[in-house]
Amino acid sequence: MAPAARRYDPDRRQRIIDAAIRVVGAKGIAGLSHRSAAAEADVPLGSTTYHFKTLDDLLVAALRQANEGFARAVADSAALAAPDADLAGALARLLGEFLAADRGGRAELEYELYLAALRRPALRPVAAEWCEAAAAALAARTDPVTARALVAVMDGIGLQVLLTDVAYDERYAREVLGRVLRPA
Repeated sequence: MAPAARRYDPDRRQRIIDAAIRVVGAKGIAGLSHRSAAAEADVPLGSTTYHFKTLDDLLVAALRQANEGFARAVADSAALAAPDADLAGALARLLGEFLAADRGGRAELEYELYLAALRRPALRPVAAEWCEAAAAALAARTDPVTARALVAVMDGIGLQVLLTDVAYDERYAREVLGRVLRPA
């Protein structure tokens, strides 16, 4: 009997990453394994280990993909690009849209992957990339130190909303972000 022909599947790696994100979203980081990702992606187990030698490699790819959303929204925001726009108001609106877009889903997933870097050093450079990308996008409107402070404040407000399960308060966020932007 002839060996089975190898199936050409150029999207397999991406399907595995997407599956890993779904698994983490449903079961948390503890629920992710090569086996669970393979089952979710409907690929052989060997495919996950071929594309991602370790679970940390798969988590890095998942975090990198998950992080693209908010940093891209900051970079692409027309309101943030306008030099005369209310930066605090625009950022507060953007943060509210991010948190409301998929409450209990995408935002929580992104933070879970982001915070996994506390225990998994391999994820730290990717978490730092997110902070740097968001700060770089804001640096066009303010100095680099203030840009990083704005990212830190938005992170803190986002985590507070998700952890306390309270409604996002755009006025509060605008006020706090405005205080960071006021000259000393």
